[in-house]
Amino acid sequence: MNQYYQTIISEKTLYIVPTPIGNYEDITKRALNTLEAVSLIAAEDTRNTKNLLKYFDINTNLCALHDHNEHKKTNKLIIKLQDGHSIALVSDAGTPLINDPGYYLVQRCYAVGIRVIPLPGACAAITALCASGISSNRFCYEGFLPVKTQLRKKKLLSLLEESRTIIFYESTHRLIESLKDIIEIMGHDRYIVLARELTKRWENIYGASAEKLLNWILEDDMRRRGEMVLIIQGNHKSSKNIIGVKALYTLALLQKELSLKTAITLVAKIYGIKKNILYQHTLDKIKDDK
Repeated sequence: MNQYYQTIISEKTLYIVPTPIGNYEDITKRALNTLEAVSLIAAEDTRNTKNLLKYFDINTNLCALHDHNEHKKTNKLIIKLQDGHSIALVSDAGTPLINDPGYYLVQRCYAVGIRVIPLPGACAAITALCASGISSNRFCYEGFLPVKTQLRKKKLLSLLEESRTIIFYESTHRLIESLKDIIEIMGHDRYIVLARELTKRWENIYGASAEKLLNWILEDDMRRRGEMVLIIQGNHKSSKNIIGVKALYTLALLQKELSLKTAITLVAKIYGIKKNILYQHTLDKIKDDK
């Protein structure tokens, strides 16, 4: 039996339908057939989805499903599904549920025995990763970094020893501060790729050390505008150096309040590291900074 078949829309089924992240031509034929054939489309923002449907001359009814109404709306959608309707779930752009609403709806569908069918399609994180030139065999997706500085630094610190490639989404308003925090926590030489406005007219992909990337962005305000993905190279240092990374971050914080000798003594006790190793690293860093 041929595993490939024509799109047939089933009753009592929720379809997860990816939409283009920029270029409308990236939508799949199956996605278009599904959006046209379902009873209802649950959209993160009906205004954005209306533009997409109008472009492809699709007239399916829409309803809003977003962060602020998902729990309340889900119960109504479940009733429609149980009554025999088919529903497509879409986000503003890309694959639904990837930093977008829909998790609760999908969870409830499984709880009441509603079938869920996912369609493959566009995803900014994966698109950026493929073009980054950074290892894509093992990676972790972390969504958006926290808005507040201390929480953002805490998140970055928790990923300090991560050897896999790290993927973040970032907003135009926080890009500079996030890069400064990355430099502080992960180091000025950590390699990062900024993928901006993917598949759109102003698409731009640029990779460099964290410090060089920050300076490059500061040269032109246009370089921090639009939808952005940060791809950060994983930590590939030896286990000896990895152990020292957190310790040295703590050392840098303590040095702001204490003498170098006292700071090194405390860090040595906390992390079980020999003091002479910390002293040597400090001397090496002084030489490198000259």
